[in-house]
Amino acid sequence: MITQRVDENIYEVPADMKLIKVEDKILNFNMKVPARIYANEYLMERISKDKSIDQITNVACLPGIRKHVIAMSDAHQGYGFCIGGVAATDIEGGAISPGGVGYDINCGVRLLKTGLEYSEVSAQLPELTEGLFHNIPSGLGSKGKLHITPTDLNQVLDEGINWAIEKGFGYDKDREFCEDHGFTQGADSSLVSKRAKDRGIRQLGSLGSGNHFIEIQRVEEIFDDRAAKIMGIQKNQVTMMIHTGSRAMGHQVCTDSLQEIDHLMHRNGIIAPDRELGYAISGTKEADRYLAQMRAAANFAWTNRHIIMHWARETFQSVLGLEPSQMELIYGLAHNILKQEEHDLGNGMRGMVNVHRKGATRAFPPGHPDVPDKYKEIGQPVLIPGSMGTSSYLCVGQEKAMDLSFASTAHGGGREMSRSKAKRQFWGKTIKQELGKQGIVVRAASLKILAEEAPLAYKNIDEVVGVSHNLGIIKKVAKLIPIGVTKG
Repeated sequence: MITQRVDENIYEVPADMKLIKVEDKILNFNMKVPARIYANEYLMERISKDKSIDQITNVACLPGIRKHVIAMSDAHQGYGFCIGGVAATDIEGGAISPGGVGYDINCGVRLLKTGLEYSEVSAQLPELTEGLFHNIPSGLGSKGKLHITPTDLNQVLDEGINWAIEKGFGYDKDREFCEDHGFTQGADSSLVSKRAKDRGIRQLGSLGSGNHFIEIQRVEEIFDDRAAKIMGIQKNQVTMMIHTGSRAMGHQVCTDSLQEIDHLMHRNGIIAPDRELGYAISGTKEADRYLAQMRAAANFAWTNRHIIMHWARETFQSVLGLEPSQMELIYGLAHNILKQEEHDLGNGMRGMVNVHRKGATRAFPPGHPDVPDKYKEIGQPVLIPGSMGTSSYLCVGQEKAMDLSFASTAHGGGREMSRSKAKRQFWGKTIKQELGKQGIVVRAASLKILAEEAPLAYKNIDEVVGVSHNLGIIKKVAKLIPIGVTKG
């Protein structure tokens, strides 16, 4: 299909017919809307190397798709949707696709600030990093320190961080600075399978593996003094970022839902442009069932990060004497989620749509009703982490995001090479040594993880963030560099 460059940072595949081989047949699928890729030349070259563009044009064929579909500047191949994919469908009659959320439902990030400067922390970084690694279980299949009952788990799935706060984890004021207040409404724990609950009950309060991390950071650069002041951020300040999701709970919810939806499509003779793009029609019982389970898994993830945050605060207190209440949450947000929101649909129309964000971050502009009062005049904080050896960015949403991207932006660097290729190309021990030379203390469950997560396995985070900034989707506020990293 023909990709046109329509702006310095926008490429577009016009709506057209796609010929796709399904089993032994060649079938016609019509793109109902154009597909957009937000990228510069450097990023477009990389995004074009995998199936990301093919995947996002497949999404443009789904029922009820509106306006345009988007591959953000960190896009790379995923399941069904590319990671970094955004699409909106009609509330009534539009597709609801689990592939547009992914397996790690509500994988997301939190950023906390301290009142400490780097010079006050540097000597104790090894002890602090080791403490975080020891106090917060991490790694593939890791189990949390909590021993909760099935009743507790159901409350987590239905109530999100409200359960955690009632149990003494965190503070009431933390709710204000979480997307959805840390509680996605419409969840129904009774619809979540026993298998999903059995896989999740011991993992609450654990970090997981892969690209999930806890990172101690130093504010290296301020781009927007006014926004930084409102957030309480200044140069050389120490911050902490947490990145993880719903663990095996979310994975099983996605698996269960895909199986159910695949059976539904087979019974009804519905063929999708990709077997990984199974969907139910919004408003049907099957779609509502998926949404209720997805929201329950999202609440598990909100709570998982909340408990990890509590233990991280305790670790800072133990090592540095910093009171937990002095580590304030700047914001916490989701990457993989489906939201029903009101948006501009083009041609002067507005309406409620199902916004699929897969590996994409919500970025509401100043004045939006869902932005916390503290940030109303600057916009929603947007957190875009890099790899463990590169910068992360604190940004804010801007007005153009509403028109260009359904108020969405990139969620990170985005992989440039597969994990298997990274393991063949990099040695974990060498990566650890190189990071040490940069003043970054690293503690990981294995050297294999360090090889998989090598900084060069990811796209250049400065380029990724620069595209969204230059498009006016977000505005950069501060650049954060890692000084201590724990990985599962």
